[in-house]
Amino acid sequence: MSRGGEMVYIPDDSDFSSFRDQCESLEGWHCRYNKNGVTVWSQGQEESCTVQKIKTCISCKDVPAETLYDVLHDTRYREKWDSNMIETYDIGRLTVNADVGYYSWKCPSPLKNRDFVTLRSWLPLGNDYIILNYSVKHPKFPPRKDFVRAVSLQTGYLIKANGAGACILYYLTQVDPRGSLPKWVVNRVSQFVAPKAMKKIYKAGLKYPEWKRKHDPEYKPWVYPEQNTLPSVSLAELSVQHADSLENIDETGLSEDHLSTSDHEA
Repeated sequence: MSRGGEMVYIPDDSDFSSFRDQCESLEGWHCRYNKNGVTVWSQGQEESCTVQKIKTCISCKDVPAETLYDVLHDTRYREKWDSNMIETYDIGRLTVNADVGYYSWKCPSPLKNRDFVTLRSWLPLGNDYIILNYSVKHPKFPPRKDFVRAVSLQTGYLIKANGAGACILYYLTQVDPRGSLPKWVVNRVSQFVAPKAMKKIYKAGLKYPEWKRKHDPEYKPWVYPEQNTLPSVSLAELSVQHADSLENIDETGLSEDHLSTSDHEA
């Protein structure tokens, strides 16, 4: 997402508008999965490109758009529903609607686990919401030996209100996993990982109101910026995370036969 590829910047209205257009457009997208209310599309040459764009959509009945927006912001609640997450935390705030954060997640064994440092920004649009992120470098959070540092070129959510008490969730991501991955991994993301992740978010939205009533119900710094106690981060401290400066590992020889059984759980 970084303009010119060099300067770290906070996305503006044109970036949010462009992201929304990508979510809602079908031009240039290839449907890879369409089952049980979840659709997955891909963009990119699948044979030669691991840095594909993946787009997913799910209709969420009985979950208002603002509830799903809270779910995707609430790092405390994420521990309850995101079983792939190893660790996540906010590093610091840039503006009232932008921050820097860390996220690490479990990859299917025998692949190595990945992590990110990202600049995240968000924008309420009437009854709809957009959350965007892309990878940056922060001097105090360099790559770790126990993870492969992956690069989010552009990742985000569009939450669209869909009548009273319901919404449609789009998730669009273009990530460089920093590894030559076997083709089965690329296929598995669109056929299994992405649909499962969307269903998890939907279920998390159904359960969130009850959970939130018991856990600081008034605390929502993504809605009320005055509640934000994170240290300030300057854009000057950050730089764009270029993929070619990171370790690139070759995992093409790994067989799907060795996939850990827990990764097949629905």
